[in-house]
Amino acid sequence: MPLTDGLQRFRLAIAAGFATQGFVFIGLTTRLPDIKDRWDLSELGISGVLLAIVLLAGAGSVLAERLAVRAASARVLRAGLVLVGAGAALMLAAPAWAAYLLGVGVYGVGLGMVDATTNMQAVALERRYGRTILPSFHGAWTFGGLLGAALTLASADVDLAWTALVALLPLIVAGAAFLPRDGGTPGGAATTAELAIPWRPILMVGLGMVVFYMVDTAAQTWGAVYLDEVVDAPSSWVALATLPYLLASLVVRVAGDSLVERYGVTPVLRVGAVIACGGLVVVTAAPTWPIAVLGFTLTGAGISVVAPLSFSAAARIAGGSVERVDAVIARFNQFNYVGGLLGAVLTGVVGQDELRFGFVVPMVLVLSLLPLARWFARGGHPAGEDGQDGTGTGGRPRTSQAS
Repeated sequence: MPLTDGLQRFRLAIAAGFATQGFVFIGLTTRLPDIKDRWDLSELGISGVLLAIVLLAGAGSVLAERLAVRAASARVLRAGLVLVGAGAALMLAAPAWAAYLLGVGVYGVGLGMVDATTNMQAVALERRYGRTILPSFHGAWTFGGLLGAALTLASADVDLAWTALVALLPLIVAGAAFLPRDGGTPGGAATTAELAIPWRPILMVGLGMVVFYMVDTAAQTWGAVYLDEVVDAPSSWVALATLPYLLASLVVRVAGDSLVERYGVTPVLRVGAVIACGGLVVVTAAPTWPIAVLGFTLTGAGISVVAPLSFSAAARIAGGSVERVDAVIARFNQFNYVGGLLGAVLTGVVGQDELRFGFVVPMVLVLSLLPLARWFARGGHPAGEDGQDGTGTGGRPRTSQAS
């Protein structure tokens, strides 16, 4: 029996964790127009709430790093899923502003914990497989997001409080059989400060992650508001800013493993950056909402594989023990929230008078992936510096690193 056959159940459980995160997150962001109306929030008010979630998620990611050293990432993931469910339920069903803010706090911390630990789990399993599988995990996140967007479309006329039932899914998935720690020293006190981490190449890959989350968060957070207020889409159809975006992302992520194996990580990233930029040009210039939806769809197709390839590259660069990789992944996850700040908050601030202008920021900065893509080549060296040219198997993890 092939070695990977015994890992399938862990792969399914981890994919369920990713899918649940996407389901709840998109279920919340596609409800933003309703939440905005419920609490009479302005664009700046929404930006403030998003800023709080991003900062709390960053704290949750740091907490996950500290806890995973002692308790293993599987247990921390379960705790994070419970917090995500509880926080989302409060945000959607809160009878008072104070309860809504409590939900924001609980959800934000849980979001960071789940972000960090799902990627810890995925990276650990990828090392055991000895080949690229991260894009398919992020494809599961996208699939969950598609279900969340579809649910929003199907329940557009349902009272906001009833949508809090989405919280049931993370509570159920928290009981899944996640990947246990194999080897290492649970209970140890290893930190990134004690490990010889090659931070320069990780930083360069992290900048690519910032760009991804800047674009991704701008599209998913502000897309529904953009369709609702700028291009005058019917209120029951505003989730279409997210649904085709996610569908295009899912298609590319499902194909991402084989695309990287065939063409290499660097060309895949560069072509995607150009497509994403073109999509955002269409969004900002769209005269009608169907054209804007087309722009969001192109953007999702172009940008979708950056995040999984970022985590995969960071883990390869870190190498070494389980604790070492977990610590690096948790810290690396912080780039997620820097990008989230730029995408969610800066887009709203720049676009507070005219939301079209807010999308110009990610449209321009996504092109920075063209020079950054070379740092994703195997070993963390720019293409050409270590004999890799970013083609062929340049994105494949070394089998010898599998734990």
